[in-house]
Amino acid sequence: MGRSHYNARMTASLPRLLLLLALALPPATAAAQAAPDEHLPTAVARVLKSAGVPPSAVALVVQEIDARLPRASFNAGKPMNPASVMKLVTTYAALELLGPAFAWKTEAYGTGPLADGVLEGDLLLKGYGDPKLGFERFWLLLRQLRAKGLREIRGDLVIDRSHFAPDEHDAARFDGEPLRPYNVGPDALLLNYKAVRLDFRPDAAARSVAVSVEPAPAQLDVVNLLKLSDAACGNAWYEGIRMDFTHSAAAARLILTGAYPAACGEKGRHVAVLDHPQFVAGVFRQLWGELGGGLKGGLREGAVPVDARLLAQAESPPLAEVVREINKYSNNVMARQLYLTLGAEATKRPARGADAEAAVREWLARKELRMPELVIENGAGLSRSERISAESLARLLAAAFASPLMPEFVASLPLAGVDGTMKKRANGSGVAGQAHVKTGYLDGVRALAGYVLDRRGKRVIVVFLANHPNSAATKAAQDALLECAYARNC
Repeated sequence: MGRSHYNARMTASLPRLLLLLALALPPATAAAQAAPDEHLPTAVARVLKSAGVPPSAVALVVQEIDARLPRASFNAGKPMNPASVMKLVTTYAALELLGPAFAWKTEAYGTGPLADGVLEGDLLLKGYGDPKLGFERFWLLLRQLRAKGLREIRGDLVIDRSHFAPDEHDAARFDGEPLRPYNVGPDALLLNYKAVRLDFRPDAAARSVAVSVEPAPAQLDVVNLLKLSDAACGNAWYEGIRMDFTHSAAAARLILTGAYPAACGEKGRHVAVLDHPQFVAGVFRQLWGELGGGLKGGLREGAVPVDARLLAQAESPPLAEVVREINKYSNNVMARQLYLTLGAEATKRPARGADAEAAVREWLARKELRMPELVIENGAGLSRSERISAESLARLLAAAFASPLMPEFVASLPLAGVDGTMKKRANGSGVAGQAHVKTGYLDGVRALAGYVLDRRGKRVIVVFLANHPNSAATKAAQDALLECAYARNC
């Protein structure tokens, strides 16, 4: 007798009450049996042990896109610092709230009459938070002004940064490195990440090092006191160079001392100098002069008056392209700009961090992505306070994959062994070219989250978070997790 036939006969003989109980019990029992045990995949556990990282410092999830339960889960609900993996929250929210074609603008206005190439008034520059207003595109904006016949500005250069009202920013607070570009704070008129590139060119015969700077803000004086050394050129070649920066409202000086290894050949290094208005004014004077223009007045900040005339406008690349750069190369400054833009677009007022946070939380609530543990400070992950769980990240990734904007989002993530922050990872392994994953790291934090296309063609969500003083040693554990997800061994 078949089992189904036997069960049917037995069911028919039960009283009605017992029948209802019998029908109610199996689903509950099945759910209890299906609940996964928390465990670390064997390969991951082995690597963590050799790295001296206890399991309590790690959280992970491995789950097929269309599965109800994960293949592997460990400490999945524990709030952890995700470092730059927090950019997944910011960029996915932006794609849905702003749309992939959203673009930022930067405007140039004039006051007073304009005749024979002379503006008898002020030139005003108004920014709306463009994360990609670089040196070249700023030059094109000024070129528009020259093409319209403007040659001389008799008034002041006025900077309107009112689109953002960011919280007070201390560039040295995070790690004591105020000249590092990743520590630059957000600004409505952010130009070239507020950074200059120093190019070092050694001359072995003369035992000297030439230094050039681009852009070259008019008020910045670079004093080169570097000596040439015979040291080997390692990855940290720049550590032998000391940079001392001093500035006032009128002038700035960057003094370079120490040694540059001749074996390095020509190399470049980006440095963040000046405050935002000074940097814009300095680069403006440099480029405006090169274009044959003149500026009689000085620099001041203020709002664009209602009677000002729009003279020129620059537009950013579309958001989909900006999101790609943020995630592929983990650009903290661009992520902060995008985060505040979410607040500005939601409130239609000068945005603060609290406005951006409220916009993200309201979006999550509408999508029914409950994350009670979420702590979001700047949306970039360059923070000691930001927190999210591996489980929440996995649900976010599942929602993103089901979104109409999935292609734009997934394409923004580094491809293992191919590009971005994963270019040198997974080379020669089965997972190379099969995983789109965002990485993140801070001192004491290593993280990875994204998608793996496994060997059977199934798309798998993978999340790995480690918070421990030895977390830098968990890179091999991340790679092991990607491999076992690809090979279906976890």
